[in-house]
Amino acid sequence: MSWIRRFPAVPAALLAALLSLLALFAAAPAAQAHEERPVTLPDGSGSVPEYRTGEPDLLVCKTGRPDFERRTAGFPEALRQRNLALYDRCEKSGYRDLQAAVDAVDRPGMNIAILPGLYEEEPSLPKPTGECAALKAPNSALGYQILSYEQQVECRHNQNLVAILGKKNLQIEGTGASRQDVVIDAKYQKLNAIRADKSDGIYFRNFTAQRTTFNSLYVLAGDGFVIDDVLTRWNDEYGFLTFASDHGLYKNCESYGNGDSGIYPGSASDINDGRGYDVPRHSIEITGCRSHHNMVGYSGTAGDSVWVHDNEFDGNMGGASMDSAFPGHPGLPQNHALFERNLIHDNNEDFYPYVADGTCAKAPVDRGYEQGVVCPQISMPPGTGIITAGGNWNVYENNWVYGHRRAGFFLSAVPAFIRGESAWSKQADTSHHNRYAGNVLGKDKSGASRPNGADVWWDGQGKGNCWQDGPDGSTPGTLPQCGAARGEVSGGSARLAGEPVKLAQLLVCADYNVQARKLPAGCDWYGARGLERVETQIALAVAVVLALVGGVLWWRRLRGSRLGTLAALLGLAGLALDVAGSTMALTTTFVPALALLLLGLWWTGTGVALRPGRPWLARLTLLLGALTLLDAFDKAVLMIPWIPLSPAWIRALVAVIWVLWAVIASARPGPPRTAAPTTGDGGGTSDGGTSDGGDGGADRAPIPAHPAPTPAPTPDGAPTSAPGGAA
Repeated sequence: MSWIRRFPAVPAALLAALLSLLALFAAAPAAQAHEERPVTLPDGSGSVPEYRTGEPDLLVCKTGRPDFERRTAGFPEALRQRNLALYDRCEKSGYRDLQAAVDAVDRPGMNIAILPGLYEEEPSLPKPTGECAALKAPNSALGYQILSYEQQVECRHNQNLVAILGKKNLQIEGTGASRQDVVIDAKYQKLNAIRADKSDGIYFRNFTAQRTTFNSLYVLAGDGFVIDDVLTRWNDEYGFLTFASDHGLYKNCESYGNGDSGIYPGSASDINDGRGYDVPRHSIEITGCRSHHNMVGYSGTAGDSVWVHDNEFDGNMGGASMDSAFPGHPGLPQNHALFERNLIHDNNEDFYPYVADGTCAKAPVDRGYEQGVVCPQISMPPGTGIITAGGNWNVYENNWVYGHRRAGFFLSAVPAFIRGESAWSKQADTSHHNRYAGNVLGKDKSGASRPNGADVWWDGQGKGNCWQDGPDGSTPGTLPQCGAARGEVSGGSARLAGEPVKLAQLLVCADYNVQARKLPAGCDWYGARGLERVETQIALAVAVVLALVGGVLWWRRLRGSRLGTLAALLGLAGLALDVAGSTMALTTTFVPALALLLLGLWWTGTGVALRPGRPWLARLTLLLGALTLLDAFDKAVLMIPWIPLSPAWIRALVAVIWVLWAVIASARPGPPRTAAPTTGDGGGTSDGGTSDGGDGGADRAPIPAHPAPTPAPTPDGAPTSAPGGAA
């Protein structure tokens, strides 16, 4: 039985204290990644649509046969002849814009074929006029209006180049030899290139959508969709965005040049909430896709029950992420993603300099997206393979994860108040039961060595999380191990909060805003190095305080004690290693644990040396030493199970009390020194004793001088002379 079940009142009290502390630091406003009208998840009665091979019902083409013949000249002959025949038909009865063909759909199950060409949808481009220019709707944090479905129907092109609203089982397919033969281009004049809203059973195939101020292809509130062999690129936010949808399939897709992620299955239908690892099905499947040179290849706030397999995520700032960090997403907290056999490598791009130098403050058309510029929309650690920020029951198995300068896997918790939920019972409801097993870390498919900077970064919070044997470099240095079967864990822990220094780092790094060009100082995600990093600053500040207080205590109370002097030297070495261990190069090595070991020995030795004269300070010092040694064991040997907090939290609290007590003990004057008696062997202080330096009486009770013996009286009453005295 866990300690939480035994003492149900303890978690609430601890959470109250921790969250009150965090609130002091959480000055950054909550970020808003994707804001949409209130929407409910589908009822799950739909299905994944199947591709239809029959002749199209509606055709879309551009005029100008010479240009069309030039575009199709290099096609395989059979495909070229088919396109020429379709063009002849389209010239007579087809449409010149995709929106016109969509408007002509009058029944479920129709097919639209788009012939090779560039489609800028000129009738959709003019700015809104009349009532559409004066819609009353709330504004998002990014400035666009959050329109209702009825407003989208009324004013289809306020935000959308092509609006597909309420169409059922519609198939839209490009007829080119590749997906780049049909291009739908918003020219940064619309929020979305294609929006499919409440359009169950939609199938997109074989075309490119590009250059929007939000995302290229948007599927909202759909039960059943397929994105097949589609390319999206050069968008402020997302390439593909599917939201509050079920029975979805992405396959053979590609996305690049996006300010958030290439692929974003946000708020996927939460069909497995409340289950363990065994689930009957997944809501969305993503396979055979490549997402590269984005802020992150894949992301999913509330990306629930998504099966991601046999894809490649590379050349991004981060390979893939899922989170519970943004309010307004149905299905939070995120749960039950399954990642298998993906190639996640070399995600080391750093696009934050484009924010710092003002490039991202320009109009989208002037930023240079087509030349490789990406404007990161949220905070994230560059150089990371898979990031899980507040997810539960996720499984990562049999993936190749290599070549990342920071970490292969990154796991942190997200308290519920970040997503707008204030109930105490929910504050520690993320970062549980995530399984990392059977992955190939630090090697490519050929077996060549391609190490990650560290294989694992974990803040330490949560229960039931586990990792495979032998990660090459991790923080903490020891991790719970996964068993052969899902759910089997050895060395598990169940903690309500992460490590204090890691929480400080996450809080500092989260204070990012692309619109305000605000890059938090002190965070290495944005280029801070050495003493600029908040972790190193904290370690250095703590080292200076402890060195000063400990040094004064030694000088005033222990400088004559060999044990006290040896302990002080160990403490100085430990403080130096603690600062060194906070640097990026040494964080995942043995150095932080060695620093704690030396500091624990310092306080233990100091406590023993203080016992004769300062028993209560000695007891506190010994307690601090024991907690520090326990912290070293917890980080390097085995995470201690069943405790609600890392020893680092209790150690930090006791250290504050110790510093105050040690300052008082050092400053308080002791009683006057009493001359020590001369002994036959020269006297002195033993190794185990204490010496007070200049005022030894403060730590030891003074030894009274022996009174002179009273001489025995003689028979006549005269005292006898002392031995050796004068006769």
